[in-house]
Amino acid sequence: MAVTTELIKQLREMTSAGMMDCKKALEATNGDIDEAIVWLRENGLAKAAKKADRVAAEGVSLAISNDKKAIIIEVNSETDFVSKNEKFISLIDEIAKVILQSNISSLEDALNLKLSSGSTINEACIEATATIGEKISLRRVAAVEGKNLAVYNHSNKRISVLISFEGDISKEDAYNVCMHVAAMSPKYVSSNDVPQEFKDSEMHIIKETTDVTGKPENVAQNILNGKLNKKIAEVTLLEQAYVIDEKQTVGNFLKSKKSSILNMYRFEVGEGIEKVVSDFAAEVAAQLKGN
Repeated sequence: MAVTTELIKQLREMTSAGMMDCKKALEATNGDIDEAIVWLRENGLAKAAKKADRVAAEGVSLAISNDKKAIIIEVNSETDFVSKNEKFISLIDEIAKVILQSNISSLEDALNLKLSSGSTINEACIEATATIGEKISLRRVAAVEGKNLAVYNHSNKRISVLISFEGDISKEDAYNVCMHVAAMSPKYVSSNDVPQEFKDSEMHIIKETTDVTGKPENVAQNILNGKLNKKIAEVTLLEQAYVIDEKQTVGNFLKSKKSSILNMYRFEVGEGIEKVVSDFAAEVAAQLKGN
């Protein structure tokens, strides 16, 4: 059967594969659409396996909730361009909804959940890698059950927040606290959550950058401790000045609402991933030297 432009277009609409890949698939299967889909899947998965070690530091974060539960996820792609792809966004939405309805307790559990297509989330990510042409992966997930839950998704789809509260805080106030967390990026809820390793590292930096020469030992130590406490306050939610009302801390605001925070998650796309910075001019120069 002849491979026509119409057949190629039809296969592309069905699979989202590239035009040339669709053409190759149809040529390899004598124009049989069903066999071509199988061919694309088999060959695409092989390509996807080769992309498994690539760095995927772009993507989308998403937090959603119902009356009993809230979840937050990060799904990565290699470029920001793909993260705006409608099929990619649709996949993320379905992944989030399936996880919300599940009882997962780990990333591994989430990856094994099945979507409406019958594929697991892990398989769907591999299939998306094959059709989109970039590594797609569910990087992390968190789920919280409770009566008073709030989520926030920033408009750039790169920052999401999930918080569970105890107390009678209103939905509006809970949402505003989530927005604060998105904007101010606290690492910890309270000073009690700050690990000793963080304190030791910060104190080392403070000692290296603070001149206390000639000051009595107790005065010098007070200066150093004061700077450390200031740093801890900057990264601790309850001690940060509340962005809605900077005259009070978030902790004092919550006390006024007779509420407290049980769990806090803030996902920002790509945080903690070492991105590969490509120097195009250097790459070309290296190739020329090699020729």
